[in-house]
Amino acid sequence: MTPPQGSRLQGKVAVVTGASPNIGGALASGLAAHGARVLCADLSEEVARASAQRIEDAGGEAFALAGDVTDPEHAEQVVAEAVRRWGKVDVLVNNAVFFHQQGVLDMNHETFRRQLDVILVGSFLFTRAAARSMISTGTEGSIINVLSTAGWQGQPGNVGYSTGKAGLINFTRSVAMELAEHGIRVNGFTPTATAPTDPEARAAMDALLSRPSRNRNDYAAQLPLGRLPTPEDYVGAVVFLASDESAMVTGTSITVDGGATAKYWPWTPHPA
Repeated sequence: MTPPQGSRLQGKVAVVTGASPNIGGALASGLAAHGARVLCADLSEEVARASAQRIEDAGGEAFALAGDVTDPEHAEQVVAEAVRRWGKVDVLVNNAVFFHQQGVLDMNHETFRRQLDVILVGSFLFTRAAARSMISTGTEGSIINVLSTAGWQGQPGNVGYSTGKAGLINFTRSVAMELAEHGIRVNGFTPTATAPTDPEARAAMDALLSRPSRNRNDYAAQLPLGRLPTPEDYVGAVVFLASDESAMVTGTSITVDGGATAKYWPWTPHPA
C-alpha cells in the first residue's frame, strides 16, 4: 500500500546502511512506510536487494546498492545515486556493523581493527558524503547513528563492538556541533539486545547466545519491561529523529532498551 500523502516523512529521501533483515532492514521499511524513498545499502548485494524489495512489495519506493562502508568511493556512490534518482538526501541512518563478539584476551588485531573500521570509519565516510550533499542542496537533514547499550556500559567479552559504539557516541556529539550551522541535525539512537522477527536473523542470534562463554548475559531477565525489543520497536524513535518533529533535537540519543540502562545495577526486575 502506498504511504498516504501527509505522512511524517513524505517527500524525504533516506539512506540506510547495513540493511539486513534485523535492525537496519526494519528501519528502512519503517522509514518507507512513513513516506520516505529509501536507498538500502549493504555489504551483501542479496541483502540490499531483499531490503529494497520488501519496501517495494509494501508499495514504497526503494533502490539497493551493495558495497563496503569503509570504501570512500562506495559512500560517495550511494549518496550520489540517491541524489540522481530523487534529487537530494534528507536522512542518513548509519547502521552498518561488523559484529564479532570476543574479549581483549582473545581477539586478534585484524578483527578489532575491522570492527572499528565498519562502525566508526563507515559512519565517518557516509556522514561526510551525506552532509556535503545536504549542504550543496540546501537540505536541513537528519543523520542518525545507531549506537548500542554496549557503548554506554562495560560489556565483557565484546571489546571491539563496545569500543566502536562508544566512539560513535562522541562522534555524534562532535559532528552535531559542526553541522549545526547548516541546519543538519545529528543524533544517536540506542537499541539493545534485540529479538529478531526474521527467522534467519533469529537463528543467528540464538546460535550466538548459545555459544559457551564465561561471560553470562541473561538479557530478558534484566529488562524492567520484561522482554527484548524487536526491530519494529525501534521504528518510532528513528522516524521521529528523521522527521521535522525533531527539528530542535541534535547531539543527543534516544534510547529504546526496555529500561536496561536506567536500571540500578544490583536490582533484578524478574527473579526466577
